[in-house]
Amino acid sequence: MPDGFEISIFAENVLDARSMTKGEQGTIFIGSRDEGNLYALYDNNNDQRADTTIIIASNLNTPNGVAFYQGDLYVAEPTQILKYKDIENHLTDNPTYEVIYDEFPDQDGHEWKYISIGPDGKLYVPVGAPCNICNREDEIYATITRMDTDGENFEIFAHGIRNSVGFDWHPVTGELWFTDNGRDWLGNNRPPDELNKATEKELHFGYPYCHGETIQDPEYGEDKDCGDFVQPQMNLSPHAAALGMLFYTGNMFPQQYQNKVLIAEHGSWNRTTPIGYRITQVGIENNQATNYEVFADGWLDEIRAWGRPVDLLQLDDGSLLVSDDFANIIYRVSYND
Repeated sequence: MPDGFEISIFAENVLDARSMTKGEQGTIFIGSRDEGNLYALYDNNNDQRADTTIIIASNLNTPNGVAFYQGDLYVAEPTQILKYKDIENHLTDNPTYEVIYDEFPDQDGHEWKYISIGPDGKLYVPVGAPCNICNREDEIYATITRMDTDGENFEIFAHGIRNSVGFDWHPVTGELWFTDNGRDWLGNNRPPDELNKATEKELHFGYPYCHGETIQDPEYGEDKDCGDFVQPQMNLSPHAAALGMLFYTGNMFPQQYQNKVLIAEHGSWNRTTPIGYRITQVGIENNQATNYEVFADGWLDEIRAWGRPVDLLQLDDGSLLVSDDFANIIYRVSYND
């Protein structure tokens, strides 16, 4: 990491730790994918390490995505959204949930979901492509959708997104920025993952026709002009599996990090030379991405990975939590000048 930054363990043995969100009382909620657990962590004595770990629920169906809003916890399974009411006052009560929406397709690929509440108070839910590369008739695939927090007024917000597992809203403009994982099997260095920006609803970001800025898909894009689609704000490393991202708005990191994008790169699975397994940063000037570089690495020991960052969460003191679903750890990144 850059000089002055430190990394420590916030929590261990959080199996398959995936997406994170924070409650009003300081509880850290964490979803999982294959493990099926929903976790709650709490730092009781303010020593920057979780003292309490509670498994709120187990045997859920790929509860990857979590979001907290007005006292309630929202959890995304592949086909439905669960809502745990007033969750922080019922952590140890074997809390029950209600299903607020259950009409997402039952698919075999990219079925896990990242979720978040936007500045408009709506719940945003991506629906990945059910394949590596395909063009299905049902327009729900390869989108980001949104709905009211009671499940009403469902709509598709953006199209042409292969699989987004992380997004955030610009702290000044309120526009949605998101990561997108590029398709496989076009070679080690094509196509890139992407960082995108949605300035309004109903935009199309290219999948399955175009990848990156100019790469026409050999199966679906030969008769397409890539200039007809929204171009990425930044091409990210190919196959790095860019997942969780956020705009840093805290007061702990140096001023140059204010409103900068930080991205958890989960790491490649089929690239000849592995890439990713790190946290990267993207500079933003005048609401445009300007540069892309590594912020923290070391989870990849040449060709062997011992950790895989998934999601990022900013705490009230400005430090940053990082979930790792391979090492089953939550890290805390802090800065001391």
